[in-house]
Amino acid sequence: MSVLILALVAGAVVGLALGGLGGGGSVLAVPALIYLLGFTPVAATTASLIIVTLTSISSLAAHARDGNVRWRSGLLFAAAGIGPAMLGGLAAGHIPPTALTIAFSVTAALAAWRMLRPGRPAQDGPVQGSPAEGDAVQGSPAEDRPVRPPRAAGSGAGLGAVTGVLGVGGGFLAVPALVGVLGLRMKTAVGTSLLVIVINSLAALATRTGTADGLDWAVIAPFTAAAILGAWDGKRLAAKISGNRLQHVFAYVLLAVAAFMLLDSLI
Repeated sequence: MSVLILALVAGAVVGLALGGLGGGGSVLAVPALIYLLGFTPVAATTASLIIVTLTSISSLAAHARDGNVRWRSGLLFAAAGIGPAMLGGLAAGHIPPTALTIAFSVTAALAAWRMLRPGRPAQDGPVQGSPAEGDAVQGSPAEDRPVRPPRAAGSGAGLGAVTGVLGVGGGFLAVPALVGVLGLRMKTAVGTSLLVIVINSLAALATRTGTADGLDWAVIAPFTAAAILGAWDGKRLAAKISGNRLQHVFAYVLLAVAAFMLLDSLI
């Protein structure tokens, strides 16, 4: 199979994850770039940030039109992660490739485990409480809980650090945090997580300019184009399938990828 076809197929899968779940694209993009397309771990994490940033911007626009983005909450959450994301981006170039791969696989496995935990809210299920003050979007249900800035800042900072070091947008961690910490409904958390992904990824990319020289743009360009198209299909898919079912399917895929990467790095 040619490199172009592999890039298009992998990009479509990444886009489906981002559009349907508001995250998870980069956690699939990195192993695809490493094992299918021959990127080094550092180059793969940098390329992943580029792909996921552009794809998330496209998907964010669609979710915003549907009123599923809490701008104030998302900006507060993301602002706390900008500094850690930049520091993590600087540190990533000094971490041995094997250690980077192991850290990535462990993080992916933990994210999958969290998705499979019982009692997670369904995509359309409301979280009881009042709307966040000044954060309501016209036409969207006012069912989100008020935001607690200290908790939002702490979670946002941790997410930013993960984004910077591992080159992931962090949506697979952001969505649970936005639901559990900020009290957003699942559908709102998916849309808002895309805003967080864009800001954190741009901050991490700002410190990775030195790793961009060895990137293969002939692979990144079709990968990104396919991911953007896939994100639109993912959003439509999310409207037809329950959030819990989507999460469980993605979580099992994530566990398989994490196990493969961990074994490969240790053998």
